[in-house]
Amino acid sequence: MRAITALFYVFCFVVPSALAQLRQGFYGRSCPRAESIVANVVANRFRRDRSITAAFLRMQFHDCFVRGCDASLLIDPRPGRPSEKSTGPNASVRGYEVIDEAKRQLEAACPRTVSCADIVTLATRDSVALAGGPRYSVPTGRRDGLRSNPGDVNLPGPTIPVSASIQLFAAQGMNTNDMVTLIGGGHSVGVAHCSLFQDRLADPAMDRSLNARLRNTCRAPNDPSVFLDQRTPFTVDNAIYGEIRRQRGILRIDQNLGLSGSTRGIVSSFASSNTLFRQRFAQAMVKMGTIRVLTGRSGEIRRNCRVFNNGR
Repeated sequence: MRAITALFYVFCFVVPSALAQLRQGFYGRSCPRAESIVANVVANRFRRDRSITAAFLRMQFHDCFVRGCDASLLIDPRPGRPSEKSTGPNASVRGYEVIDEAKRQLEAACPRTVSCADIVTLATRDSVALAGGPRYSVPTGRRDGLRSNPGDVNLPGPTIPVSASIQLFAAQGMNTNDMVTLIGGGHSVGVAHCSLFQDRLADPAMDRSLNARLRNTCRAPNDPSVFLDQRTPFTVDNAIYGEIRRQRGILRIDQNLGLSGSTRGIVSSFASSNTLFRQRFAQAMVKMGTIRVLTGRSGEIRRNCRVFNNGR
């Protein structure tokens, strides 16, 4: 825990502009129970559905990588006015109802105080810890965005080349280590439909026993899904990196991380040390949560996470 905390403070000095108006305990006076309210809502859901961790990791990534961490993903589409939710890459994002419940309780306790963007960040952090991942502190003070346009969505697909993924992450201020950490860490509890990894099933380098098992699963109708980490599918840990080293990465991007000269060493380091992975994952999650945040008087604090306050 001390190492993770230290990493957070080191990062604060490295990127001061992004964190200038974010701080730990932002709601200490204005809404003292804010973080505990979110934690309780997430814990209640996790007890019934351990897959919610994967859902929140996907939600935060898809929100932050489009115009920054501003909860623009949460806006519902309306007739004649589509939103980020309307796009194909976001069709599989789920967990919105958990954010709604946390917002309902927060509005009852502290009206118009806690942003939806902070709820997403806190809910993801709490779900990671519940899934056996690292416990880490996150700064709060984000505000909610005023735009949600499907034309802004440009998210990586499962077959993106490593070089293109590095460029995409770099455009968000994230480095190669962050990329390997977030992709592997996110996929450690994720699933994928068979239609997304047909290219891997045709790859003769893929582990034969895994290939046979996946082919058998994928014969079923309605595009079945499989766990991306076949060893510890509900735990945020380093197991998926070991699988990648053994040619057992299910998505093309996962396996390519273990093959590319730019990322192979990072994969090996994480496969060898869960402690290192946990430290880097905590650092990368904090860093991702600061991408182009709105603070101060920018944006708004939504009353309903699905609708802009002016009803647009």
